[in-house]
Amino acid sequence: MTPPGARGAAAGRRLARGVVHTAWRPRTLGAWRVPSAGPLILAVNHAHNVDGPLLLGTAPRPVRFLVKREAFVGPLGAVLRGTGQIRVDRAVTDLAAVRAALAVLDAGQVLGVFPEGTRGRGDFAEVRGGLAYFALRSGAPVQPVAVLGSDRPGRLLRPLPPLRGRVDVVFGEPFAVRRSRGSRRGRAALDEATADIRARLAAHLRSARRATGR
Repeated sequence: MTPPGARGAAAGRRLARGVVHTAWRPRTLGAWRVPSAGPLILAVNHAHNVDGPLLLGTAPRPVRFLVKREAFVGPLGAVLRGTGQIRVDRAVTDLAAVRAALAVLDAGQVLGVFPEGTRGRGDFAEVRGGLAYFALRSGAPVQPVAVLGSDRPGRLLRPLPPLRGRVDVVFGEPFAVRRSRGSRRGRAALDEATADIRARLAAHLRSARRATGR
């Protein structure tokens, strides 16, 4: 039986591929590192609104993202719901979104997360604890992804990348997130795991920048 939301996510991937490859010239590096099956968390840096569609359109597997609830309005909201994206209220601990995200992983699907929580410099300087929670709770590996070229540093207004311009999407090595052998539990364990994840994501971003010259 097809897992809930999987059909919509597959349709979303086809839609995103069409848009992304028409509007830009995405270069995908390391896609072979994406496991072909099983639960997976893609941790993506976030500097521009197009980062999500760029990932959806270049990932080898359909992805269901956690998306802020403010985006679920009008035609865009209909597209997000139809493609299986998960609405999350960032102002509170959104238990419905947490359950939906864990259900994606329990079904062996791919969950997309912006660990920084919102758009910023896209440098993984700050990583929130939600990513570590999903990884520890589900046992799913985390795979770092760097989207480069979608934004121009220092710009107050962030226009779309130039039409037919090159944008790089670089997939890193998946890694497991485990509790330390010590007695840490609860918040301490989550903080420790988050610090480890942030270091790994930042290292991947540095490597991606060297590989792409960005």
